[in-house]
Parts: sequence; structure tokens; C-alpha cells
Amino acid sequence: MSKVAIVTDSVAYIPKELLVQYNIHVAPQILVWGNETYLDGVDIEPTEFYIRLSTAKLMPASSQVTPAIFYQIFKEILDEGCDILAILVSEKLSGTLASAFQAREMLHASNIEIFDSQSAAMAMGFQVLEAARAAQAGASLAECKAVAEAARERVGVIFAVDTLEFLYRGGRIGGGTRFLGTALNIKPILELRDGRVEAVERVRTRKRSLARLIELVDERTKGKRPLHLATLHANALSDATELLETANAALGAVECLLSEVSPVVGTHTGPGTVGLAYMTGA
Repeated sequence: MSKVAIVTDSVAYIPKELLVQYNIHVAPQILVWGNETYLDGVDIEPTEFYIRLSTAKLMPASSQVTPAIFYQIFKEILDEGCDILAILVSEKLSGTLASAFQAREMLHASNIEIFDSQSAAMAMGFQVLEAARAAQAGASLAECKAVAEAARERVGVIFAVDTLEFLYRGGRIGGGTRFLGTALNIKPILELRDGRVEAVERVRTRKRSLARLIELVDERTKGKRPLHLATLHANALSDATELLETANAALGAVECLLSEVSPVVGTHTGPGTVGLAYMTGA
């Protein structure tokens, strides 16, 4: 039985030490800034991105992973004799899956599975980690895919943004558009639901919005244990660290991870975004 290699894209932004530990391959999304093009997390890192974004007059845009990038990653793995499970950002948010399918067709490979996480950030990352742990334990391609499918039903991510401007401009928002035009002190809370960004509610003040994230995750995970948690942030490390500590104290997670929002995702969420991703037990 062939070994299984797990591929994801940079939207997940799984902590680097876990990428190394589980030998997870990452296909970088594309950031376009004027006449310059960057590979997400390769040519530009979050800290650099948010510093530049804070003073930029020209806003960046994003583009999906190209078929050529997937082709190169897939071919190198296939040449090593491995099967491939690619767990990628929601098809409703990006054309990344289409690029992966094109690359698979170019390679005429039947041992590449392309999997829609129907999510993003660490809600996708938890699916990737579950599959990678199974692969490392010797699971087959079909077994790894089944693990990812099961995990997909048990994950979620809720996040608070300072403004909906970035999501609206990038066309990445669904029901959240009803929050547009609200007072500046109102902080929208959103979540990924069925692969799309949807509105949850709006609260007053930044502090209340972060506290509300914990309450909402508690509601969605009540009685479902073990619990895995991850905070994600767009240039808001202090808030994310405090949120993770408070959430863990309240909810009792078996795994806590701190993740950044990748530059490509930050293009759509804007700086100051903080989220809480979770995965429950079966």
C-alpha cells in the first residue's frame, strides 16, 4: 500500500511546526499588489503584509493557486511513489479546487483525491491535520479521505472583523451584507457556513465581540468532546493569544493552536480580524 501525502493550500495557515511534523505540502495562493505578484506565505509573510497594508494607497487582490503550481507539487509527490489527498479551501470562496482538478488531469493520475473542505483557515486546517495524522499512522488514501469527510462535519470558525469593507469589496460575503452601513462602533461577527461567509450577529465594542466568540463556540460545541481550538488573527496577536487562553479555560480543549490569517485571506478580512476555529469529537 502506497503512503499518502497530504496537500493543502495556504488559506489554512497551519502552524509551521505542524506542517513539518506531518510533512504537509502547502500550495501557495497568489497575492497581486499593483504590478507585483507574491506567493502567499512564501514571498510575503503576514507581519510584512499588514505593515504594508496599513499605509497602502493601492489595495492588494488575490488569485487562486495556479494549475502549474499544483502540477509541480503533485508530480514531485507522485515521483516519490505516494498517493495524494488534497484538502483545499471552499469551492464557494475560491477557484482553487478547479486548478487542482486541472493539474490532476494533466498528470492523468488516478491516485490523487481532491477534497473540498467547505471551509477555510484553521477550520480547514483541522481537517488537514486529522488526515495527516491518519496518513502518518499508515492509513490508505480512501481511509484518509474518510477521516477528512468525518472531520468536515465537526469543524467551524467564527470571527470578528473591525469592518466589512474588505469582505464586501472582495465579494467574499453572503448574508453578512445586511450588516453594511452600521455604526462604526458595531462589530460584526461572522462564520463560515456551508462554505460561505455568513452573518451571525453584531455587538458593541471590540472586547464584547471577542468574548462573544467564546460564547458562540460553546453553544455550537456543547456536549461534543474532545474539543480542539485554534485562534486566528490578522495582525492582532495579543487579542488572539488572550482569546485562546480564555477559551481554553472556559471550554477545556485537548489541543490549542495559534494561527495567523494569511496575507491572501487578510486581503478580504482586513487587519484586526480575530477568529476562533474548532473541531469537536465524533
